Parts: sequence; structure tokens; C-alpha cells
Amino acid sequence: MQTSELPDLAHTDTTPLHWLATATAMAAVIAAAGMLQPDPTASASTPHRTTAQHGTAPVAAPDPERASYPLECGGMGNTVAQQAPGDLDGDGRPETVAVVRCAAGSGTPPSGVYVLTQGSGATPRIVATLVDPAQQMSIGDFAVRDGAVSATLLGYSSADVPRCCPDEQEKVTWRWQGGAFVRTTQAGPGSA
Repeated sequence: MQTSELPDLAHTDTTPLHWLATATAMAAVIAAAGMLQPDPTASASTPHRTTAQHGTAPVAAPDPERASYPLECGGMGNTVAQQAPGDLDGDGRPETVAVVRCAAGSGTPPSGVYVLTQGSGATPRIVATLVDPAQQMSIGDFAVRDGAVSATLLGYSSADVPRCCPDEQEKVTWRWQGGAFVRTTQAGPGSA
């Protein structure tokens, strides 16, 4: 048998107390990791605040209810159907993405998807239109995560399809790249 040049490691004998201490430490690490995860129950309309790059005061995301939208609603007004905040351009200030449509009593009016930023005054301003209502699309799933906007666009294959029942679906993502929002389409089931 060859002798080790290292000191005797007699303290490496395990006891139930060692196992209990190890299990407690592992539980603490797992609990801490769980607390650092994003809240999966947060909705798209949960208020979002972030810290500005050059200060410590929180900056509120623009309120989409205060913005003016380029919708022709025939005097019916418009509705912010969905909204989600997020820092889309990486400047440390949150933008708000709003899905807006005419306030119709029935049917499925087309939606517009707008990116808002907080202007110098109290009124947010539209800095990008991701979906124009003229495209005759409705918006299904919608989220802002990790600097990207994702949505399911619902549309119609022809004018004969009832406006209540879209028969086309496309999953898309927009990400700020090179000074503009770049749209990508996610591959659907069965596509190569």
C-alpha cells in the first residue's frame, strides 16, 4: 500500500448530522433559486417598473389608456384589449405594447398592435405599429418577454369567412434590431 503525502482526512467520516446539514444547505439553495425566477402568475397587465440607467428612481411603463391611436371607429371609441410592458430596446426604460381595437358591441373587430414610449409629457406616444388594423387581423396569445413581443395573429383566408371565426393562424415574434422591430414567423406544426 502506498502512503499518501496528504494529511489524514479523519473528519470525512459521515454522520447523520453531516447529512442533515447537507440536506438543509441544498434546500436553501433550491429555495433561493426558486425566488429568483420570474413570477409565472404575473399577467400581461401587471404594472411594470424598472430602474433608469442613470439613476435609481423607478420609471413607470407608459399607460396605454392615455395614448391616442390611429383607429377609425365611427364614433364608437377604442378598447385596449391587451397590454404588456417591457424594455424592448435595451435603454433601461420600459415600453408598453398595446393591442387596441374598436369598441364594437359584437363581432371581432380587427386589432392594431402598438409600441408606446413615455413622451416628455404625460401622454404616451406610439413609436411603432407592429400590426395595422387595415391588415384585418385579431390577436390571440400575446406576451412581452426578454425584450421580444410574441403574438398569435388570427386572420381570414377570404371575404367569405365569417368575421367571428378566423380560419388562419400565424405565430410571430418582433425583436428590436438595428433600430427597427424585426418580425420573425415561428414554424408551425408539421413544417420542416
